[in-house]
Amino acid sequence: MILPELIQRRDKIRRLMQQQNIEAALIACNINLLYTYGRIISGYLYLPLDKPARIFVKRPNHIKGEFVHNIRKPEQIIDILKEEGLPIPAKVMLEADELSYTDYTRLAALFPDAEIANGTPIIREARSIKTAMEIELFRRSGAAHTKAYNQIPSVYKAGMTDLQLSIEIERLMRLEGNLGIFRVFGQSMEIFMGSLLAGDNAAYPSPYDFSLGGQGMHPALPGSVSGTAMKAGQTVMVDMGGNFNGYMGDMSRVFSIGKLTQKAYDAHQVCIDIQNELINDAKPGAVCEDLYHKAIEMVTKAGFADNFMGINQKAGFIGHGIGLEINEMPVIAPRIKRELEPGMVFALEPKIVLAGIGAVGIENSWAVNAEGVEKLTLCEEAIIEL
Repeated sequence: MILPELIQRRDKIRRLMQQQNIEAALIACNINLLYTYGRIISGYLYLPLDKPARIFVKRPNHIKGEFVHNIRKPEQIIDILKEEGLPIPAKVMLEADELSYTDYTRLAALFPDAEIANGTPIIREARSIKTAMEIELFRRSGAAHTKAYNQIPSVYKAGMTDLQLSIEIERLMRLEGNLGIFRVFGQSMEIFMGSLLAGDNAAYPSPYDFSLGGQGMHPALPGSVSGTAMKAGQTVMVDMGGNFNGYMGDMSRVFSIGKLTQKAYDAHQVCIDIQNELINDAKPGAVCEDLYHKAIEMVTKAGFADNFMGINQKAGFIGHGIGLEINEMPVIAPRIKRELEPGMVFALEPKIVLAGIGAVGIENSWAVNAEGVEKLTLCEEAIIEL
């Protein structure tokens, strides 16, 4: 990662720190290190308000450079700051929502006389507005994502289970450069490379706050494929994560095993219409909850409200911010009064689940600009028959 890009990101965090009179941040979590340092290390990035950042590295031990210090334990940080002539901050922020209790208390003890602030919301706020380079990385990821999805019909074979098809799609994704990890904020949600939902498995409730669930192969990871055979007249919704360069692009597409009922095609078109209508309104200043309510109005008028975003267990949103994790800000949901701003990147995913058929609908990634939004995932949106 080039230094001007990293400085731009760090300065966004600094501006938010200044608003709360925070004099320094000690960043320790993988994703925030990737954001502020350009790589993941076992160590820390110390970010003073008005001095260059310092890097404290435990592992790997080959990293060198200006403002880089190799350490064995975090307790060495304070002595190095003093040697460098840096003042010990009176108010410092730690990633309280992400660190373990043990790590938080250990790092807080480095600053016994300081006020400790929770830096997680500040860093997430900074990350919600992407730089030009980040949006370009999304574009490149979207192109690779589309290339993999376009090959899905070529790997389908009659009689496959949902697991077998998922494995083949995962292979396609990896061959196009997918890094194989799909990162989620917080410890209450987990996912492998993404989700494939065939038939009624799309309606299976999940403990995770995703748009749709799936039974999964084992209670240890209750989501996505269940190992059942795919049958004629059912849909297959592919929602594999587009992590080709660290940024979590999101795209869902629907395939069918043979022909579907007309109701399925009608419901799918309703989802596309909702997408197109909301995207027409998705300009800077648009309020997230207003977009959500408009979707509800449209799906209710079309007669599919009972099936929207699930059947028995429904998702409480139709869109979410994406970035280095899939659940960043903003969230397009009720009671979310956040306005869209240029630089935000979000996934919009209106979906309908039909009993006996499966899920239909669409998901694309979008970047907000001064005029409206740019679509980042360019792939056929109609249901494709396998």
